[in-house]
Amino acid sequence: MDDEMLKDFVVEALELASNVEEHLLTLERHPDDLEILNAVFRAFHTIKGGAGFVNLPAMVSACHLTENLFDALRTGKAPVTPLAIEAALQASGFVADQLNELSNGAAPDSLASMPSDLEGILTQAIEGKGEAPVAAAAPAAAPALAAAPAGSAEANGASVMKDGQLDWESMYQAVTGTATGAPATSAPAATAVSEVPAAAPVAEAGGEAKPAAAAPAQQQNRRASDNAKEESIRIDAGKLDALLEVAGESVQAANQAAVLLEKLQQFKFEGTAGALMSTLAETLGRASRYSSELQRATLSTRMQPVGRLFQKFPRLVRELAKDLGKDVDLVITGAETEVDRVVVDSLYDPLVHMLRNSLDHGIEVDRAAAGKPSKSTISLHAWQAGSSVMIEVFDDGKGMDPDMLRNKALAKGLITEHQALTTDEALQLVFLPGFSTKEVASSVSGRGVGMDVVKTAVEKHRGTIRIDSTIGKGTKFSIRLPIELSIIPTMLVRCAGAPLALPMAVVERVVELPETFDEVGGAPVLRDQGRPLPVHSLAGVLGYEPGNERVGVVMAVPHPYILGVESVEGTADLVIKPLTAIHTNGITGTARSAEGELVLVVGLSFLLDGCNDTERSAVAQV
Repeated sequence: MDDEMLKDFVVEALELASNVEEHLLTLERHPDDLEILNAVFRAFHTIKGGAGFVNLPAMVSACHLTENLFDALRTGKAPVTPLAIEAALQASGFVADQLNELSNGAAPDSLASMPSDLEGILTQAIEGKGEAPVAAAAPAAAPALAAAPAGSAEANGASVMKDGQLDWESMYQAVTGTATGAPATSAPAATAVSEVPAAAPVAEAGGEAKPAAAAPAQQQNRRASDNAKEESIRIDAGKLDALLEVAGESVQAANQAAVLLEKLQQFKFEGTAGALMSTLAETLGRASRYSSELQRATLSTRMQPVGRLFQKFPRLVRELAKDLGKDVDLVITGAETEVDRVVVDSLYDPLVHMLRNSLDHGIEVDRAAAGKPSKSTISLHAWQAGSSVMIEVFDDGKGMDPDMLRNKALAKGLITEHQALTTDEALQLVFLPGFSTKEVASSVSGRGVGMDVVKTAVEKHRGTIRIDSTIGKGTKFSIRLPIELSIIPTMLVRCAGAPLALPMAVVERVVELPETFDEVGGAPVLRDQGRPLPVHSLAGVLGYEPGNERVGVVMAVPHPYILGVESVEGTADLVIKPLTAIHTNGITGTARSAEGELVLVVGLSFLLDGCNDTERSAVAQV
């Protein structure tokens, strides 16, 4: 079997399995939705076809039984009961687990067989109205699929390939010998019925199915599917990363050329030389525009909707809520918001920890005693804010008590008595490694790990996370991440002779620093727009020798302050290369300026935290 063919099947089937899970959770709330019943039926039918061709008998058996279940559900032969939903969720989980194993490199013949308890619960759901014959057909059908000769697929090679890609529906028909428009000679009656598309009427028990009448609809659906495939192509992520690297370097080269041209234009050119300089300026301007457009276009290919990630959470919340004995509804909005694929891939674990925290710590066990509805709500919301994407997780639970958090941290020796004095600082204590409010560890939480991992994962991608909570009302976790990981707008400054870049996301404005400062508690402050703001030396907090700092950058952060620098040299969109081999306090990456000078990029989270990773008492030198 072709490894590339198996890989294509796994990728497409995983997407179908994710959609199935989402459909099932919706069906649990709307059991009469025929459209969802048909969609789930078609998904399992399609996965079964591909699994049969690549010889995955356990997956074929599970899909076939589930397909039979949904054929019975959509025709009214079996009721949509909680047992039916649970059976389908277990089947989709089994299929997804096997697909993930294959995706991680497992050999097809190493996969486990279908568990007997899964077969049992599916059979019980199918027999919801005593329709035993439907379940009886399953054992006969599965071996036929698994043992189908490969030669039948090869003989129909022209019909199973569409524009260079496998059409799994056609492949399944080729393998099982149930071609569209022809009667199935060896497949059981239940399989023949399952070949009828959702839009066609199903034959009555004992009557004849009419595949010929369904053929035009099938052909129309297949043509629509083919058109969709023509509009997309699967590309290795490594190739996109390499393309982005080249695009970024081309922008840098164009910027350097523009700086050189500007310097050349200071000289006087006449005659032919003047005409050549004019043409050169026009050509370089065009090259610069095209290189920037290439970079943006390349970045857009890496963008993915966060819904790809969010769709994994409804079932997680459902299972955890059931384990904890709580009635919870997860509300998702903004799933269409796009962000860099690397961010999407890295957000899964942080969001899982946050949802578990809300379920275990936030949501009350006795909601009635708190004067709240028995069903609690956890909201997962995403939206775009400028060049950032915002993700919020909010629960309407009991909220966090800052005094209790402070006392817990003190008891564990994580802080001193002089730390976390404000309410906001106390709330952020949950991000400290080893912090937990649970006395006894459970299967959900209480081991002092989790939220510190969340903060680390978010900051790894130059993001920030904050907590806001009101006792009795609920808790909100807010994540801010750059939409594009590679390019950020920055303000270029100089400190102790070194070029540095500050993310524009936290820059409010630039002010002039006086010769002397007022002091509060021995630390310098400057009154700005009627508010006294502390002044920090950027060189000092980064460990440089402070120089003559006469310019202040007002930071737009939750607790505003002023950062003293020697000079501000303008703004620029920089291509950032993260620091991976070494760790430098406050610095997250490097970039090249338009003049080709190496620039160190100051971390966004470092600035948001008030440069508190270093000595907070550093002052601007005057």
